Amino acid sequence: MNDAAPPAIDPDLTHIRDAVLAMPMAQTLGVRFTELRPGHVELRTPIAEAMTFRPGQLQAAAVFAAGDCAAVAAAGSLLPPGSWAATIDGTIKLVAPASGTGLRAVGRVIDAGRLLTTCAADVYAVDGEDERLCATWLGTARTMSPRLV
Repeated sequence: MNDAAPPAIDPDLTHIRDAVLAMPMAQTLGVRFTELRPGHVELRTPIAEAMTFRPGQLQAAAVFAAGDCAAVAAAGSLLPPGSWAATIDGTIKLVAPASGTGLRAVGRVIDAGRLLTTCAADVYAVDGEDERLCATWLGTARTMSPRLV
């Protein structure tokens, strides 16, 4: 019996991480993956002053982007090799200020279809050991593959 915990980053899914981190927006946000498993993604981003609308509080677009990256990466993690997920719509509900030192976005798949996947992310404002939910993102990702493009 093997009691070892599964790796935080599934080696079979590093192409998902690499694709997200290649996007200029993800680079601007400073996205860092902390978990990546089929149907589940957790990432972190720092709160950079350039992304705030007042000192220490992120503007909603940066919060939206973090949720989008986490949720759609989770959708992509269930696709066959050579396919990728692309956002076709998304909405966010802001429930608290995104202030502190960073964000933790936890993405998950709600319903995976052949062409469309409903996915979501909860985004938490992080300040040291304290975390609080600041937003929930819900959207749809379209499966893209060389044969569909």
